[in-house]
Amino acid sequence: MPTQWYNIVPDLPAPPPPPLHPGTLEPAGPDDFAPLFPMALIEQEVSAERYIDIPGGVLDIYRLWRPSPLFRAHRLERLLDTPARIYYKYEGVSPAGSHKPNTAVPQAYYNNAEGITKLTTETGAGQWGSSLAFATAQYGMECEVWQVAASYRTKPYRRTMMEVWGATVHPSPSEVTEYGRAILAEDPDHPGSLGIAISEAVAMAVADPSTRYALGSVLNHVLMHQTIIGEEALLQLAKVGETPDVLVGCTGGGSNFGGLAFPFLREKMEGRMNPTIRCVEPAACPSLTKGEYRYDFGDTAGMTPLMKMHTLGHSFIPDPIHAGGLRYHGMSPLVSHIYELGLAEAISIPQVECFTAALNFAKTEGIVPAPEPTHAIAAAVREALACRESGEEKVILTALCGHGHLDLAAYEKFLAGEMVDYDLSDEAVAAAMAEVPVIAG
Repeated sequence: MPTQWYNIVPDLPAPPPPPLHPGTLEPAGPDDFAPLFPMALIEQEVSAERYIDIPGGVLDIYRLWRPSPLFRAHRLERLLDTPARIYYKYEGVSPAGSHKPNTAVPQAYYNNAEGITKLTTETGAGQWGSSLAFATAQYGMECEVWQVAASYRTKPYRRTMMEVWGATVHPSPSEVTEYGRAILAEDPDHPGSLGIAISEAVAMAVADPSTRYALGSVLNHVLMHQTIIGEEALLQLAKVGETPDVLVGCTGGGSNFGGLAFPFLREKMEGRMNPTIRCVEPAACPSLTKGEYRYDFGDTAGMTPLMKMHTLGHSFIPDPIHAGGLRYHGMSPLVSHIYELGLAEAISIPQVECFTAALNFAKTEGIVPAPEPTHAIAAAVREALACRESGEEKVILTALCGHGHLDLAAYEKFLAGEMVDYDLSDEAVAAAMAEVPVIAG
C-alpha cells in the first residue's frame, strides 16, 4: 500500500484559478476556510508539495481494506467478444462499500487531532454519508448528515447504515435549518439537491465552534486523498506488465475520477505512458459536457467560496435519476481545469445504456455495481466494442468505485422496464445559469 498521497497541482502546466471569497470576491485565504475545515486540510488544499505523507493513524484504518484489488474482467471480455483487455480497480471492498472512506478517514483524523468533536456533511446516494459516519466512529466523533431527499426516500438502508455507525441523518431540505424550512414552505415535496444539502450542513457547522464541515468530493485535498487508488493501480498493473491505453472514470464531483486518473496523468505528462483519459458523466447532469466554465458557488444558498469550475448553475435541481452521487451541479475545479487544459476528455451517457452495461457486468463478473460506476462501465463497453470492430488490443482501465447492494431499487425499476432516459435541455441549463454571478476571469 502506498504511504503518500499525490498532489497533481505542482505538475500542471498552469496553476488552477483560486477560490474567491463570496463577499469580497477576492482570492480566499486560509482564514476564510477556517470556520469549515481544520488547518491541516486547508494546508493540503493549497499545498505546492507533490507528495504528502499519509499519517500512521490513517494507514492503520486503511489496512482494513487496502490495498483494494485490481481485477481483469475476463468473463466480460468474452461476452463482448473483444480483443481489448479490461481492468477494474474495485473500491467496493471498503467498510462502506465505496471509495469514499479514502478521504473520510483522513478528514476525521485531522479534525479529531485539532480537537473537533463533530462533523456535518451532505450526501446524495449515501455513499459519502455512510463513509463519514464510519470514519467518525473510529475517532469517537459525532456525525450529522443531510441526505438529498430523493435519495433519503428511495435508499432507506443507506440511511440505516449511517445510523448503525452513530450518525444523525436528515432529509434535505430539512426542518432543521432556516434555509431548509424556507424551501419546504414553498414545496413540501422538494426532491432536494446536493447544493441544498451542502448549504444546510455548512450552516450548522459555522454556528458551532466545536463542529466542522466535511466534503466528500470536489476540493483539491479530497481528490488528493483518493489518489491512493491510482497509485495502487499503477503498482498492480506493473506487476502484470500492463499499461492502459484508455482510462475511463465516472465523474460527478470528481473524486473517484481524480483518484484513479491523476497518478496516470502524472506518468503521461512525464512521458512514461500515453493513455487517453476520459471523464464519464450522466446525460441528466452533464456539468463538463454542457456546463459553463466559470466561477460559481459550491452550494445553492451561496454560502461557500466561489470556485472556477464547470457548472450547471448553483440553483440547478437535477432530475431524481438513479445516478446518485453524480447529480451535483458543479465539477471539481481541479478536474475542470485539467479538462480545460486538454489533458482529459469528457462524454455523457444516458442511464438505460449504463444499467444495460451494469447487468452484463454483474452477470459475468459477479459484482452488482453502484449506479455511479455504471457510467464508466458503459464507456468501457463502448471502447471494447470499438476494439472488436477495429481489431485493436487496447488495455482499458476503470475504477469500480462501489457496489450496488443498497441500490437495488434502481435495478428493480430497470428490470421492470420502468427506467427512462433523461437528457438535460439547454433551456434548463440557461435558467440555472442566469443566477450565476458574472465575475471577470
